[in-house]
Amino acid sequence: MLREIILSRGRGLISKLEADKIHKVSSLLKGRKSILFITGAGISADSGLPTYRGIGGLYNDTTTEDGIPIEMALAGETLYTHPEVTWKYLSQIEKNCRQAKFNRAHQVIAEVERIFERVWVLTQNIDGFHRDAGSENVIEIHGNMHKLICLKCKWRTRVKDYSQLSSMPPLCPKCEGVVRPEVVFFGEMLPDYECQVLAEELSRGFDIYFSIGTTSVFPYIQQPIIEAKRLKRPTIEINPAQTEVSHLVDIKINLGAAVALDKIWDISRTP
Repeated sequence: MLREIILSRGRGLISKLEADKIHKVSSLLKGRKSILFITGAGISADSGLPTYRGIGGLYNDTTTEDGIPIEMALAGETLYTHPEVTWKYLSQIEKNCRQAKFNRAHQVIAEVERIFERVWVLTQNIDGFHRDAGSENVIEIHGNMHKLICLKCKWRTRVKDYSQLSSMPPLCPKCEGVVRPEVVFFGEMLPDYECQVLAEELSRGFDIYFSIGTTSVFPYIQQPIIEAKRLKRPTIEINPAQTEVSHLVDIKINLGAAVALDKIWDISRTP
């Protein structure tokens, strides 16, 4: 294989600089036993999911059609006081994303989990694509939009999509209370269980750390990379944009997640 240029599957050519980085990361994987993948919206970009403000062009303006910022419409306080407003925009987002599914990046991470001794995913995404692709060790720190819970009696269910819901806002079949998705809305606390699992796994440490498709603006997303640097463990970022951790990582690959992970995995399996 020529290292000067790698041909991506229908995605054009990768420069020599990025190809060299891919080969280096592939070499770093050899002999490792544990890996942490930290993922954000960028990993789902190849599935056709933009970041929430740009989903389908719905929220490119500073305010929604109700005259409030999307952050307020999707705030925990609004959910409790005006659930019809929160569900109006939540259902629009879900409908716009309904045809999307996991991509090659999610598949590679699931394949890596089956091969290496210990692999975990810390994701900010609420689309559920990591589990759909086959990953089992997933910390969905912001929740999962397909899991629903009643605000009143805590009845739970899981739906494939919101077309299955009979009303907006949806009501609990047991007590007729308002149902919400098990996601972290603006102004809400992170889920206790996920935070506990994250703390336990981080305390054990990992042999190599990946930050993929996230701007890393949240401290709990930055911290694993900071800790990895303290421990002198290899850190890799896959993101075409500059982020809060770009200056910290050992290797930064300026490519999309699907292309980069597919090539890294292909090369790492080559004898």
